[in-house]
Amino acid sequence: MSGGSPRTEPGGAARTVLITGASSGIGRSTAHLLATQGARLVLAARSPETLETTRQECVGRGASAVLVVPTDVGDAAAVDALFEAATTEFGRLDAVVQAAGVVAYGRFEDVPADVFDKVITTNVTGAANVARAALRAFHADADDAADARGSLVVVGSVLGKIATPYMSSYATSKWALQGLVRTLQIEARGRGGVQITLVTPGGVDTPIYDQAGSYTGHPGSPPPPVVSPVYVARKIVRALDKPARDLPAGSVNGLMVTGFRLLPGVYDVLVGPLMRLLGQGRASVDPHPGNVFDPVPEKEAVRGRWPHLWG
Repeated sequence: MSGGSPRTEPGGAARTVLITGASSGIGRSTAHLLATQGARLVLAARSPETLETTRQECVGRGASAVLVVPTDVGDAAAVDALFEAATTEFGRLDAVVQAAGVVAYGRFEDVPADVFDKVITTNVTGAANVARAALRAFHADADDAADARGSLVVVGSVLGKIATPYMSSYATSKWALQGLVRTLQIEARGRGGVQITLVTPGGVDTPIYDQAGSYTGHPGSPPPPVVSPVYVARKIVRALDKPARDLPAGSVNGLMVTGFRLLPGVYDVLVGPLMRLLGQGRASVDPHPGNVFDPVPEKEAVRGRWPHLWG
């Protein structure tokens, strides 16, 4: 979907969607796309300034209403407050998109323990906090579990299915996220209209690589082929209406997963040199945590600086 007449829920009201990670990249692009459909939006991220900019962009694109709530998804109380603000403002939530995430590069032993732990907290515990609050919201107005309805879309990664050097915390978090979402999908069977989809991008042209922490001496870089955040956002919005167990968002995801599973020896030989060549920038940088602990508003945007193939 890319626009057109407003998408409404039963009763004629515009669809209400909560998006985390809405200040940058895939989350911000998803907000833009839903705004063109006239959705009512709840935007969450850690940067109040960038959230306000995103709000203005969404209003200009046709959003029915936009509420911004600065939130660190790793803080369970803050996530609960986010959902309370959303339901107070709009009555109910029809869908939730969990797109918040952070990255740190470096050999496992070189990444400080507190950086590793914070990546896990944001990407895994944060996603669990959002999923828990979303499921509660979807069930809030239901007489029983069978009457609940709502759509939860979680942004994972192809790194939840394979492994690569220099990204131990991120890969660990995305493998954990894969397990969490699959469990939730199984538990949701037979429980009314609650739908849960995992979207798994490969390399995406977003600022996450420039925002990432690095302990390799070099900045991060998306592995080719690179897709645009709009390409992934279209997958997410499609999943709100046509949920799926797992939606890949990358043309070579399947090839990488097949090589990892069926030819592990060959994969292990190739992945290190390819990661150094294609997954790291050529510039030199001092060790730093990037936006792992605190947002970096000046680096938040929809797109990054890498050529992409689609969207």
